[in-house]
Amino acid sequence: MALPGTVRQKRAFLIALSSALLLVSCASLKQSKPILPVREYERMIVGRLDAEYVGTNNCVSKCHAHDKITSDFSHSVHGEQIKPETGLPLVNCESCHGPGSLAIAHLDDDREKNIQLQKKCDTSKFLDIMNLPPQAQSLICLKCHSAASIPALAHWNASAHAVNDVSCFDCHKLHKGPQQKVSREEMAEMCFGCHPEVRAENALYSHHPLREKKMVCVDCHEVHGSTQEKLLKGNTPKETCTRCHMEKQGPFAYEHGDVTENCANCHTPHGSVNNHLLNAALPFLCLQCHTGHLVTNTNVKQLFTNRCTDCHSQIHGTDTPSQGVTGRGTLRQ
Repeated sequence: MALPGTVRQKRAFLIALSSALLLVSCASLKQSKPILPVREYERMIVGRLDAEYVGTNNCVSKCHAHDKITSDFSHSVHGEQIKPETGLPLVNCESCHGPGSLAIAHLDDDREKNIQLQKKCDTSKFLDIMNLPPQAQSLICLKCHSAASIPALAHWNASAHAVNDVSCFDCHKLHKGPQQKVSREEMAEMCFGCHPEVRAENALYSHHPLREKKMVCVDCHEVHGSTQEKLLKGNTPKETCTRCHMEKQGPFAYEHGDVTENCANCHTPHGSVNNHLLNAALPFLCLQCHTGHLVTNTNVKQLFTNRCTDCHSQIHGTDTPSQGVTGRGTLRQ
């Protein structure tokens, strides 16, 4: 049945109108929309779009409440960075806390008068950093510390720390003093707070010298992210270990297969009750892969139950073939 002319005209008009709207919407999607400066998004987070940046000097000049923090910050790696074109600090309080005009709006210009009246800046007008989610806290730091400045941060968002809601603030205390990185003396205790099992292992007889302050966790672990398991440095576990144990690196003409794969096949890294951080005592460690064998001494056969390394001293590999067995290179020379 043919439609009346008016109905056909209306349908044609609606089709044309919808097509035009579709073209307009597609065109708008293709339009480039510039990203606002970071400070504009910070103002949105604060919830007051009328807040303005006033500079650190204007903030701290109206009271003494933050004198120590200001002094520590000015002597820190952040505070010492100056923009060459303006002479102003590259990083200041407002870089993390957001615009501060509203926080000092109620203060008098006379610092002494503010002290007498016990008037302080209104910190509720700043970013509520400590109550932000860990991911948002880290974003405050990552806006400057991107992968371009610290390559390891390219792996941060997928790292074990980030996935488990660890933020930059959990390890870095920027108001604690001018030293804004965790000191080597304090690092192990800080890491043990989340890794108590490592503290227990490090208390065992055989351990890496963390307790003796001769090494720290970051000597082996890349805490900001890594392509390896356990946030290890290097491309392989062996590469991580041979950064210090270079004599075990090789390559050797006669190699121990497990050693070329992963040092953790035989060693536990944080602590052990056995010598040399071994997973098990000798000869039982070796017997997990190698069956026991007999040796002949003055025509008397004895079961080999002593330490394997009494004879196989070059257990990690050697370039010298054994005189006892052709093609084997782990025997003592």
